[in-house]
Amino acid sequence: MSVIGRVWCLLVPLVSLICESHGAGSSYAGSASAIIDPSKVKQVSWKPRAFVYKGFLTELECDHLISLAKSELKRSAVADNLSGDSKLSDVRTSSGMFISKNKDPIVAGIEDKISSWTFLPKENGEDIQVLRYEHGQKYDPHYDFFADKVNIARGGHRVATVLMYLTNVTRGGETVFPNAEVEEFPRHRGSETIDDLSECAKKGIAVKPRRGDALLFFSLYPNAVPDTMSLHAGCPVIEGEKWSATKWIHVDSFDRKAGGDCTDHHESCASWAAVGECTNNPEYMVGSAGLPGYCMRSCKAC
Repeated sequence: MSVIGRVWCLLVPLVSLICESHGAGSSYAGSASAIIDPSKVKQVSWKPRAFVYKGFLTELECDHLISLAKSELKRSAVADNLSGDSKLSDVRTSSGMFISKNKDPIVAGIEDKISSWTFLPKENGEDIQVLRYEHGQKYDPHYDFFADKVNIARGGHRVATVLMYLTNVTRGGETVFPNAEVEEFPRHRGSETIDDLSECAKKGIAVKPRRGDALLFFSLYPNAVPDTMSLHAGCPVIEGEKWSATKWIHVDSFDRKAGGDCTDHHESCASWAAVGECTNNPEYMVGSAGLPGYCMRSCKAC
């Protein structure tokens, strides 16, 4: 069976929300890292397929991700549809950073939990991206699957996204699916009462950011065709501050194999190396635990 075939055989059982554990040993106290409670999962949409897990992250996990990210935030970028390169755009106005999968036991426990819920291997996922949205900041409607060949070459399309909310937001900041199938005159949009939503969020099925909750949605149909109903946006924050953590998961392994990979994987590697990032941020730049970094060439690490 092909890789895609194996992956999609795992995805189909998701609708039944089967509970699975990756082992009894937990890497930090109180994490229950790989144990999934299906009673906390609610389907919010079928087109696209989207689910919310209430209390997916603990208070400790939320605080820890924010703490790791606070001093490392940079302006968020988007992928160019033609070249695949990252670029700044008014489409996305948040700030963010990536946390390596084995950064510490807490992050590793979160990675285990994501893999248990999605039934997808950890190696298919990108590093967790932590994002901060301040007043007025947003992410306009976009797809998580790719339109360029450059990004598809590494791990294939993004098949699923897990969006974890690290803080409550007083008003705004919802995740909205504007192309989703919605009843003509609903009182609810997904899991939310329409009166509780911002004007942006009323344009489709929406999920409010609540600390500890996680949203899982699929960008591809089970036959691996991109699902245009998965178009989604991060509504502007009207009151408060929004922190979230995103895990993008591909149809194949996203992790590069160690050895023989002496190249840079970001256009800014040379400039980052010039200001000392090889030393200041070695896990991202050079790599660790057998996983090459993104800027090995500029850091002269190979």
